[in-house]
Amino acid sequence: MRLSRYFLPVLKETPSEAQVVSHRYMLRAGMIKQSAAGIYSWLPLGYRVLKKIEGIVHEEQMRAGHIPMLMPTIQSADLWRESGRYDAYGEEMLRIRDRHDRDMLFTPTAEELITDIFRSNVSSYKDLPLTMYQIQWKFRDEIRPRFGVMRGREFYMKDGYNFDLTKEDALHAYNRHLVTYLRTYERMGLQAIPMRADGGPIGGDYTHEFLVLAETGESEVFYDSEITDLSFGAREIDYDSVEQCQAVLEEFTSRYARTDETHDEALFNAVPEERRRVARGIEVGQIFYFGTKYSEALGATVQTAEGDSVPVHMGSHGIGVSRLLGAIIEASHDDKGIIWPEGVTPFHCGIVNLKQGDDEADAACEQLYAALTAIGLEPLYDDRKERAGGKFASMDLIGLPWRITVGPRGLKNGVVEVTSRRTGESEEMSPEDAVKKIAAIYANHPTPRGF
Repeated sequence: MRLSRYFLPVLKETPSEAQVVSHRYMLRAGMIKQSAAGIYSWLPLGYRVLKKIEGIVHEEQMRAGHIPMLMPTIQSADLWRESGRYDAYGEEMLRIRDRHDRDMLFTPTAEELITDIFRSNVSSYKDLPLTMYQIQWKFRDEIRPRFGVMRGREFYMKDGYNFDLTKEDALHAYNRHLVTYLRTYERMGLQAIPMRADGGPIGGDYTHEFLVLAETGESEVFYDSEITDLSFGAREIDYDSVEQCQAVLEEFTSRYARTDETHDEALFNAVPEERRRVARGIEVGQIFYFGTKYSEALGATVQTAEGDSVPVHMGSHGIGVSRLLGAIIEASHDDKGIIWPEGVTPFHCGIVNLKQGDDEADAACEQLYAALTAIGLEPLYDDRKERAGGKFASMDLIGLPWRITVGPRGLKNGVVEVTSRRTGESEEMSPEDAVKKIAAIYANHPTPRGF
């Protein structure tokens, strides 16, 4: 992509309504524009990152054998009355009526709808286990939407649902989801800590939230500092193995880590004092096992091998796809702008032409652009006739992790400059070596293609 042909409405001043870093930088970098309170248009740069995050979520869910689908954003109230949640959910649910005076609602979550799909099509234990998921827009009518996409009313979310014959099978699905989430967040450059949480309006005795530590987090968290030394890394896992998934769950949840809603002071005090930490965290996902709560209410049953009809055991598992953009920025930025981890960057690197219109500089930039594109990478070429300082400021603000700077002076010596956004360190090398360096970096950070 050439910046002269791209839509990137960068702001020099910070909008007064932006209270946290991620909201400020998303507005300034031209990623979003507010349409109404807590509702945003996703502009091209923001949309690219959103789709990169969505792509990683899809890849890790399908790696575990989960099946993607799509459900509507508007649901009938009848299903929610059947489950007993229509009145119990509260004012966050946006209730509406269609022209035929039928009660409808804008989806805040989809346990009822997926259970109805299941009960209409599955009747035998032979069709289990089954896990389906979607990535879809949701709406919760927050009383005070704030912090940009971190606490919006409309949000993009992955919600998955498992159906199993027994509690033991469903708890394996729970553990399997925990493993997929650890992989997902690490690919995005995040350390998301699983913490014992409250079931809330969805319910469930087994539930963990995944929180990213950040000063602007909405939740107070209490944890054993040992947990921040853990990493899933590049290990391979057999998702069908009960033992392997259980071992990962025990590894990442055996140390104390809880939100303020479930905090137990006595248990926390049992942690050695030098390892006790109190901080704030941003919730970016949650997994639930809630047994037969919905299957019993909605009649989602299967016939066993013995011929008995039993309700299936269920769980639901969510990742805040749009919220993750805010969380990543809160965890990765400096006073110049965003610093995207390689796994989710909107463009793999920036190419800055210091003297647009110079034949040699223009030709070198075009060759770099073509070479990077030919190996499947997505560069952003700043080919505008702007001063060098403005180009550097724009690149720092939008946060591409690597920049190749091309100028007449360096080209006379046969070199360009490769700069790391995170460290600020620069290295001179030939254009060919610059391409090889960027290619080698992203060989270890596979990213879905952007839009």
